[in-house]
Amino acid sequence: MSSGRFPDRFPADVTIEDVDLDETEVFVGGERLTEARAAELAAATLREVRARNLVPGRKSLGRDGSHSPTIQVRVPADLRAAAEKRAEADQVSVSAVVRRALESYLAL
Repeated sequence: MSSGRFPDRFPADVTIEDVDLDETEVFVGGERLTEARAAELAAATLREVRARNLVPGRKSLGRDGSHSPTIQVRVPADLRAAAEKRAEADQVSVSAVVRRALESYLAL
């Protein structure tokens, strides 16, 4: 987990639970976090993300910034699991693993 970022995964011994911030006292940076304040922070974060034009997913793969075309394929569960295992080992997305495999197969 890198500093200041929400982790992609938590260790097995971590418990995550839903908390009513109006009933349970939670402090962040010395400030009490309430449901209303959490909603404000979420809205501010969403505004910032939209202002910076950050959208989920990968940036365009084209040199000119144009939309990257997609390819959908169906695969057996064991092939999907192997791709996910490789993606985790390489710390990349399954899409990156599939792109690499296709590039290698087509010798690009």
